[in-house]
Amino acid sequence: MADLSRTKPPFRADHVGSLLRPAALAEARRAFKAGRMTGGQLREIEDREILAAIRMQEDIGLKGITDGEFRREYWHLDFLSGFHGIETRKEYFNQAFSTGILVPTPYTHAKITGHDGAMREHIKFVVENTKQTAKLSIPGPGMTYLRGGRNSVSSDAYPDLDEFWNDLADAYIGEIRELGKAGCTYLQIDDVSFAYLCDENFRKGVVERGDDPDEMLAQFSRVTSRIAAGRPDGMAVTVHMCRGNNQSAWMTEGGYDKVAEIMFANLDVDGYFMEFDSERAGGFEPLRFVPKGKQVVAGVVTSKFPQLESVDEIRRRIDEAAKYIPLENLCLSPQCGFASTEEGNKLTQDEQRRKLERVVEAARTIWG
Repeated sequence: MADLSRTKPPFRADHVGSLLRPAALAEARRAFKAGRMTGGQLREIEDREILAAIRMQEDIGLKGITDGEFRREYWHLDFLSGFHGIETRKEYFNQAFSTGILVPTPYTHAKITGHDGAMREHIKFVVENTKQTAKLSIPGPGMTYLRGGRNSVSSDAYPDLDEFWNDLADAYIGEIRELGKAGCTYLQIDDVSFAYLCDENFRKGVVERGDDPDEMLAQFSRVTSRIAAGRPDGMAVTVHMCRGNNQSAWMTEGGYDKVAEIMFANLDVDGYFMEFDSERAGGFEPLRFVPKGKQVVAGVVTSKFPQLESVDEIRRRIDEAAKYIPLENLCLSPQCGFASTEEGNKLTQDEQRRKLERVVEAARTIWG
């Protein structure tokens, strides 16, 4: 019988990373933005609340520990705007979440020459304050191009898009190596591109602007694989994909059938965090394309709503997934983080904790 224990990432019970911001932290960030608090004062409150979040995760029994992304405003823009040559602009490209929420996008305005390294201190703080595995989530390279296409990359800076992808990959690899020096051994690359391209309406929009959705999917996969291949020895790299997560809203829908074969053929990482919490995500059949020996972290527990899934319900979903991929190659998590933006999803702190506890409880029941 296969050994179902796992001592390296991704873990049997895992989570995507972001956590609901405590009230004291939310108030501190408002005060800082309004000029009523210094950066040093904000940092003290962030440190205190992150320490509490670390203890919470450890008490629950999680092995991959994050800072909850408490120092960020957005899950992706804070990191992407750290690249020299990329900035955030309020260009929405007619794309909104299910509740009408609009989110700014990254724009490459100049040659990409490196990263400001702000998140090295983020992971270092977690490493220094947990005996478990410190985990960091960063956005994937596809997020620089997904929503705007060619309009999100300056033609003056990059008349040749191949040069853009090369510079971006090199900058990512350089920063990931620096994150490794800061102690990061578990890196998650978040990229909604793979799940957004499941959506027929989104694909139609990609075609109308002049892109081929399948070639775009292959390109994002290849660049992500190149980045993962450049990681330091001893670092596990996973990719998380979902259909949007902003204050319990989503942006796209559709099963992985349209992307699975191309994606898995080109996306070479240690594991895949995949959203499976609702009918919008389709069935488990596309898991038959997962490369042999790779891990899939099945996000069958929703982080969008407070209703608590039962252990029996979770086990039934994992059994369904195991028809297409061996049980030993499956893990469990919520389908996304609880606060991809600082506003957070529509749950309470207690409801969030019960969700994470249920993931650990179900994983112990399923895998022992």
